[in-house]
Amino acid sequence: MTDHTHTTAINGATGAPLWLLAELTYRCPLQCAYCSNPLDFAAVKEELSTEEWMDVLAQARAMGAVQMGFSGGEPLVRQDLETLVAEARRLGFYTNLITSGLGLDEARIEALHAAGLDHIQISLQASDPDVAAAVAGSPKAHAKKLAMARAVKAAGYPMVLNVVLHRHNIDRIDDIIALCDELGADAVELANCQMYGWAHLNREGLLPSHEQLKAAEATTARWRERLTERGRDMRLLFVVPDYYAERPKACMGGWGAIFMTVAPDGAVLPCHSARMLPMSFPNVRERGLHEIWYDSEAFNRYRGDGWMREPCRSCDERHKDVGGCRCQAYLLTGDATATDPVCSLSPDHHLIEAARRQAEHGERPMAGLTLRNVHESRIFCRA
Repeated sequence: MTDHTHTTAINGATGAPLWLLAELTYRCPLQCAYCSNPLDFAAVKEELSTEEWMDVLAQARAMGAVQMGFSGGEPLVRQDLETLVAEARRLGFYTNLITSGLGLDEARIEALHAAGLDHIQISLQASDPDVAAAVAGSPKAHAKKLAMARAVKAAGYPMVLNVVLHRHNIDRIDDIIALCDELGADAVELANCQMYGWAHLNREGLLPSHEQLKAAEATTARWRERLTERGRDMRLLFVVPDYYAERPKACMGGWGAIFMTVAPDGAVLPCHSARMLPMSFPNVRERGLHEIWYDSEAFNRYRGDGWMREPCRSCDERHKDVGGCRCQAYLLTGDATATDPVCSLSPDHHLIEAARRQAEHGERPMAGLTLRNVHESRIFCRA
């Protein structure tokens, strides 16, 4: 039951969602060992229809959302993607396609452009095709991604590449950035793997050591200098893994603050990882987005600071980091109300320190990673 007194108090300060992430499907041709999709994604059988998604877009836009991403899984699996892009454009959204590039070709790029898609982000696994194949579980994906990156730029889009870094490719960051430069990338997100979903399952084989991380940051800094000297405008964003951050982040800008995810089956989440938490989330097939955002128990549970315990409750930083990430707290401690262990003041910070020490001596090979696929997911569905 919703605590209406608490909700009313929160609603006085709750603004509209600005960002909508439409996870159109959990289906994907790749098997990336760091995928953020839930471990039991195979349990999701019935995706929202085209008409249901169009209603979701209209509701979100009416609430004030201005940016949206089409994601998955692989959103290109949906044959109605162009229809949804066109509707988002008609409603006035700025649209971003987050894709592996598989399922893309020149004709589909043209169709998406005609539908009004504003932005395409393509992911790369590595600079080396063998490493890319091992991580993604596909020997053909790397060449396809490179071809589609070039095709996206040829179509007039800025080339925005995302490279997930982990202990098996971070030592090759010099080659990775060189490849992005060669492709003509305009922006590159060097996103160290964050330990949610399948990445958390594979943490021992993915978390880099501190030395690897420092070396990669130094290499990135040298590349920035080199690019500036050449007059080359390729922006490099290096995202440090939470486990090596000095302070916890205000995850997604805060729980239910600016970001809303709609999952393939219509579940509405404060972030794309939240359905791992031991709580129920409302569904657009049963309730409207406005009611879900402002009045649901799920979206109000971790708003404000009334839910916080010490040391968060009396911390001067609590309104900056809002206690850190609820998913990370739950994964590491089993308690979603705990202070994010990334924080040095957390009584559970020793868990982060232990993970760092383990990474210093990690020897788990790529062959030992559990790949994200339907077979493995069904095991978690039965667990």
